[in-house]
Amino acid sequence: MALERALKTRDIVLFNVAAIVGMRWVALAAANGPSSLFLWVVAALVFFVPQGFAVIALASAIPEEGGLYVWTSRAFGPRQGFLAGWLYWASNILYFPTLTLSTVVFALYIFGLQFAHLEQSPVYAAGASLVLLGIALLFNIFGLKSGRWVQNIGGLASWLPAIALAVVGLMALLHGGSATPITARSLIPSFDKLPTILFFANLCFGFAGLELAPMLAGEVIEPRKTFPRAIVISGLTIAACYLVGTICLMWALPPGETSIISGVNQAVTKAGARQGLGWLGSPVALLMTIAGLGGVGAWLIGSARLLFVGGLDRYLPPIFGSTHPRWKTPYVALLVQGALSALFILAATRGDTVKGAYLKLVNATLIVYFIPYLYMFAAAIKLRLEIARQPEAIPVPGGKAGSLFWNGLGFLTTTVSIILALIPPADAADKQSFFVQVLVGSFGFLAAGLVLYSIAGRRRRAAGSG
Repeated sequence: MALERALKTRDIVLFNVAAIVGMRWVALAAANGPSSLFLWVVAALVFFVPQGFAVIALASAIPEEGGLYVWTSRAFGPRQGFLAGWLYWASNILYFPTLTLSTVVFALYIFGLQFAHLEQSPVYAAGASLVLLGIALLFNIFGLKSGRWVQNIGGLASWLPAIALAVVGLMALLHGGSATPITARSLIPSFDKLPTILFFANLCFGFAGLELAPMLAGEVIEPRKTFPRAIVISGLTIAACYLVGTICLMWALPPGETSIISGVNQAVTKAGARQGLGWLGSPVALLMTIAGLGGVGAWLIGSARLLFVGGLDRYLPPIFGSTHPRWKTPYVALLVQGALSALFILAATRGDTVKGAYLKLVNATLIVYFIPYLYMFAAAIKLRLEIARQPEAIPVPGGKAGSLFWNGLGFLTTTVSIILALIPPADAADKQSFFVQVLVGSFGFLAAGLVLYSIAGRRRRAAGSG
């Protein structure tokens, strides 16, 4: 049964904002001091802009359900397409715990500081994360006409906390001066120090996600026109949210008092109270929770499409390619995605602090997630002639030389980020254990993908001979 086209430019813009903008990235950047502002700009130039060019070119030339999976298959064949799709899907399984963990921490501040002590409670983190996942799953099974509003409201809710943070930060600056000294010298990162370089990879990760919406190309109205418009609008919005949010948070709180997860909540609650704006704490926390729910919904529905197209192409059991007779959604793929995500949420919160689990998962997710980015940038280069022949396609600016430069820059930045993610942070309790767990967890998925492709190939050949 065909999927229903229901998404317009507005929906894709809000989808991208909900999927990518995370106040946790603002908190992480502010906690690292003024040099993070410079690093945000560098990350935008060497990663976010190349990513946008590549996605616009590929999505406008090949607007098919499955997005990155289809682009890689077209460029390098079915084996590489399967591996790219598999790793992308696997990265989302790892990503859900980091997204839900941060969101349920935001929810604690809806009640002020009364329950803030639960921020490091694995029991609360696991239970609340499962509830959040279940809500997003139900809305998306009921169809994009209802499920898209989870992402739309989440996208809108991502802007409002940034505005509230800007107000609190500006008030703090005007009435008491910046809580963080910001000088020309402090803006320049110390690239000779390892923590600065490691932090840069995380900022690139914070910008990732423009390729997610094209996974739903079969459900987008006029995708060749919709995706380019939506990517430009959402790209500018996302960059503004990160830069403005980071500097305003530093105006409100010094880096040493800023939590890498709930720093925005702290600023609005504590610094806001000093400016007579303490009442903003609860509504901002509620909005950030809703924005997190929108992000969970966006990544859930996008990554489940990979299971769906895998079922259609017979690399996975055909039942994954079935749609609900009433709601016209790939409900089997969504249910499996939800169940596996729940297992990883439980595993992530077992035997570790919430902060420790969060940092370890971020690094493992970054590696698994960025390998498909290597495929995407390489596919944009390989398919540049095919893209140029499509009358409605929008190629990378600069023709052949521009395609090689921007996609090559994105490929190089992604490669460096993958290498950096293998290096344990300075405050890791057991650096050797951290490295081994991240390495084995990350590249174990690659080996599993090769095994699955081999099994699927035998099944397809047996079905063909039958």
